[in-house]
Amino acid sequence: MSEVETADDTQLEYEHDTGVVFVFGRQLKRFRTRAGLERRDLGAATGYAPSAVASFEQGRRIPPDQFIDKADEVLDAGGVLKEMKEEVRKAQYPAFFRDAARLEAEAVELHAYDTHMVNGLLQTEEYARRSFEMRRPVLDEATIERLVVARMARQEIFTQGAWPLMSFVIEEAVLRRPIGGADVLRGQLEHLLLFGQRRNVEIQVMPTEQEEHAGLAGPFKLLRPARVDASPTPRCKGPVICTRSGSLSANSKRSMGSSVLKRSLRVSRRPSSKGCW
Repeated sequence: MSEVETADDTQLEYEHDTGVVFVFGRQLKRFRTRAGLERRDLGAATGYAPSAVASFEQGRRIPPDQFIDKADEVLDAGGVLKEMKEEVRKAQYPAFFRDAARLEAEAVELHAYDTHMVNGLLQTEEYARRSFEMRRPVLDEATIERLVVARMARQEIFTQGAWPLMSFVIEEAVLRRPIGGADVLRGQLEHLLLFGQRRNVEIQVMPTEQEEHAGLAGPFKLLRPARVDASPTPRCKGPVICTRSGSLSANSKRSMGSSVLKRSLRVSRRPSSKGCW
């Protein structure tokens, strides 16, 4: 299955047979069987349904960190499951995006320009889910859940010890496109306003009526890695460029971004003639 969409990790090359996920699943089943537990028993002890445990064991679903930690403890696995956690976490991303996700997590500066939809780092869970549900060809529920979990996991960058400096330039049209409906858009706009108050985050809006526009080539991302060496500037496939000193600038200021966001939020609250707003 393959699909192309120009928005950070939304280009999908889904690998159903991700080796480490199946290896983890076999180890999980082995420890569960050794402990003499049924799937419902392990599910009750970890807070997951038996069907979820079955999906983890069969490699059809990537287990979250909290499940791995709890399962390792409940099954007395001696840290074997925990040791696989990092590799399992990487497997949740589409193959092409794994290097980009690693660089993103390690960056000290991140600058992004988005034209079609809100950047994945700023999306609410519902906005992300609705965007995946709109995919063509249609994705099955397990794949959608996997992608949503992966996208939310990327946002751990906001809670890690060292906060990277981040700036986002968003096309105004993105803020007016009601992906998922009025309620989803309203929640997303409120989320942007909230994140824009963080000291390390700047959100700017490129007005639709802007006459001079340097970003007509499409969305892109600039990353500044934490470690600087003498090697050539690393580059990765797709609209992600890793640079040691790059920055993204725009004439629109933070105040304009906040103003447009608030105006869009007010519009999203107006009832439509169909009564769906």
